[in-house]
Parts: sequence; structure tokens; C-alpha cells
Amino acid sequence: MYALIALVLLFVFFLSAALRILNEYERGVVFRLGRVIAAKGPGLIILIPVIDRLVKVSLRLVALDVDPQDVITRDNVSVKVNAVLYFRVIDPVKAIIEVENYAYAMSQLAQTTLRSVCGQAELDDLLSEREKINAKLQEILDTHTDPWGIKVTTVELKQIDLPQEMQRAIARQAEAERERRAKVINAEGEFQAAAKLAEASAIIERHPVALQLRYLQTMREMAAESNSTTFLPIPIELFKPFFQDHRSIPKTDEG
Repeated sequence: MYALIALVLLFVFFLSAALRILNEYERGVVFRLGRVIAAKGPGLIILIPVIDRLVKVSLRLVALDVDPQDVITRDNVSVKVNAVLYFRVIDPVKAIIEVENYAYAMSQLAQTTLRSVCGQAELDDLLSEREKINAKLQEILDTHTDPWGIKVTTVELKQIDLPQEMQRAIARQAEAERERRAKVINAEGEFQAAAKLAEASAIIERHPVALQLRYLQTMREMAAESNSTTFLPIPIELFKPFFQDHRSIPKTDEG
């Protein structure tokens, strides 16, 4: 009786030690007496108890936050920069045997690379050319982690913290730029309006009847408004004799 119970317990222990189930996104690196056999999975994995050891590795995309780093840019401006990178394991065997803790190694490598790349750029480049900085970070990290069996897919700068005095200087610069653009737009508008007035003057000079039409149109617009003003259109030709008579009066010498 006791022997049967012992056999059942031994069988249960064998099954629990020999059978492993890996999910679709997992792989298992099997060590047999300390030597790597293969990366297995997903599904049911059968091991030899005591002899085999299984190390699970996830193949899913991992998002890693890079802690804020104090950086001095090439133009000697002190900023604080943080980032986020996305990577995944593409070779489980290399990720286990080439580096002790690939997640920690990725974090340390990302911090040093972030300081190095941002320190080689000027502040204006950090603020205006983030895509170029991100691409350079991704290229460097991917090159260094390729022997680890890791693929870096994306690196993004998250936030760039500037000193207070630099923020005020940038705000003043932006305000000055907005005022300059407003003045330029206003000057361009005045120039275009003057050009249109010159064209209208030339047209009226060639066709005097156009002035009469404009005069009648203005009267129509003013009459359409709700007011009590009365307009009496008088042809300008009626006043020409008075102007001519005024010009024809001879000047008399005083004294």
C-alpha cells in the first residue's frame, strides 16, 4: 500500500518536473547538464527531470522607459532628456547566453547612448529635429544589441526639460517672431491694397464713366441701409462752369 502511494507521488513529481506548457508568445531555452540544447516552444515541452532546465523568454514587444538624463548640448545648454524605446527578443538563445540580464543591459545602454547622442547635438536640433535624433538612437542601439539577439524597433524622445531662463528666452524669441510676421503680413496687405488702388485709378482715368458707376453703386448701398439720410445726386458737369469762371478771373495788381 505504501509502495503504491510512493509510486503515485513519484509519478506526479515526474510529470510536474518533466512537462512544461509555453504560450504562443514564449520560447523555452533548454539546458541539459549546463549545455544549451535548443529553444523550444510553443506548446507542450517534455524535459528530463533533474537533468534539464528550462528558461522562459518572451517574444512580445517590450516598452522600456529611459530615466531622465542630465545632458549638456554641444552649445553648452544643460537640459534633462528622457525617452522610451521598444524592443523584442528575436533569438532566445543569444538573449540568455550572451548577456546576463538583457532588460537591465538594454536600460543601461539606452541611458548612455541617450546622453552621448543628445550631447553631440545643439539645442535647436533637439527641439526641431527629433525624428533625426530618434533614428540615430535607434540605429546605434540596434547595432549594439544585435549580438544579444534583440531587435530595437523604435526609440522616441519623450520630454526635454529646459532651464527656466532658457524657457523665458525662447518665449521672448517666439513673441518677437510673431510680431515680425504680423508686421510683414500687414505691410504686404498695404502694398497689395496700394497696388489695387493704383490699378483702379488708372482704369478711372481711362474710363471716366466708371467713376459715375461707382458713385451710383455707393449711393445704392447707402440707401439700402436703415437711415434717414437723403441723397440728391447732382452731376459734376454742373459745377464745371463755376470752376472755369473762377480760373478765368484775371488777377489784379495791388497798389
